Amino acid sequence: MQGNLYIVDVTNRDGVQAAGFILPKLSKTIINLYLDDFGVFQSEVGFPTLEHECSYINANLELHRLGAIKNMGLSGWCRAIPSDVRVAFENCGGLRHISLSASVSDLMITGKFGGRRQWQDVLKSMDESVRLAKTLGAETVVINAEDASRTEPQRLIDFASAGMQAGADRLRYCDTVGIENPISILKKIEPLVEAVKMPLEVHCHNDMGMAVANSLTAATAIVKAGVDCFINTTINGFGERAGNCDLITAALALRYSQGLAVVLRPSRPLNLTLSWRIARYVSNAFGIGVPVNQPVTGANIFAHESGIHADATIKDYKTYEPYEPFVVGRGERQCIETGRVILTGEYGGLSGLRYVYKRLGIEIDSDSEARELLGLVQYANIHTQRPLTDEELLFIYRYPSIASQIVTTPPKKEGRD
Repeated sequence: MQGNLYIVDVTNRDGVQAAGFILPKLSKTIINLYLDDFGVFQSEVGFPTLEHECSYINANLELHRLGAIKNMGLSGWCRAIPSDVRVAFENCGGLRHISLSASVSDLMITGKFGGRRQWQDVLKSMDESVRLAKTLGAETVVINAEDASRTEPQRLIDFASAGMQAGADRLRYCDTVGIENPISILKKIEPLVEAVKMPLEVHCHNDMGMAVANSLTAATAIVKAGVDCFINTTINGFGERAGNCDLITAALALRYSQGLAVVLRPSRPLNLTLSWRIARYVSNAFGIGVPVNQPVTGANIFAHESGIHADATIKDYKTYEPYEPFVVGRGERQCIETGRVILTGEYGGLSGLRYVYKRLGIEIDSDSEARELLGLVQYANIHTQRPLTDEELLFIYRYPSIASQIVTTPPKKEGRD
């Protein structure tokens, strides 16, 4: 019996840790809606221990309850420390899935704690954290083995075994500094999954450019062993340093890379036609451009200039392209306004608001409704610090109270008078 494959996207948790870039909470919400439509199993929404994340996380949990996020689960992340777990569930009582992270390599434990904590302290804290999370209502607890790729194999087995005894549901194998390759990760994953028979998440960073390859190689070994596998991804591969396993590249490989579709079948069908739209939205939200040679979404992926290539592609695309543009939602011409442009935002008025929404197919006749909506749009524009997209404007119209909760997060009241 083969294990199942699931995609857990961590754009809203690990992707946002890219140095020097900020992702507005409204953008994180739109990303969750997109991920649900794309077919992702679970989104790691952020940090429930952080005050400024709570309104956004609770708002998204409400979207899940309302059915706006239809099929995808929402999970939080915190350290495997009981006090963090308690704060997470105090802040976000509706949370049902959480990842608890612990440093497991000697290098990390020594470097971070300088002798204040030992391996047994890490194990004890993890055990207490898992049990507490379950007591507080967690249905799924993931134990993150930070720096697993530089950790002694028996220690990983001990960590997983202790976690299972405490009630953990799966182990996250973290290649924290991206040093793995398909050969090395296979040698480590095969004996690990054989020893623990516990569902495994694979969390790969892209420092050596192999995050997608490493993730899919590990996933193949895990599901062949009859164990469920969860691949961690981020959209456009955004994340710390060189980033993470790219969601869209991995999804495309699962369908078109030779032989993979036979072995690895995602639990939910992946809607690749959304790839282009999702990648562009996230690029705009982060303010980070997509390289021209980025798989799937780069500007040059379907561009041909060489005479031989162009001639053959015109006759039969399969000569120099592994799939057609429409597969990933590309192929339509883009229109750029060169005449009159009407926007709505921080300094907008009622006429402009009505005009913009009418172009989106929404008539706003009531003045009171228009004023209330305009107030939200103004706050949202201040929140994002860029022109609002169609997706964001539609979300504000459909879910005004939730949008208000997201874009008007109050500051913490404690502090100096």
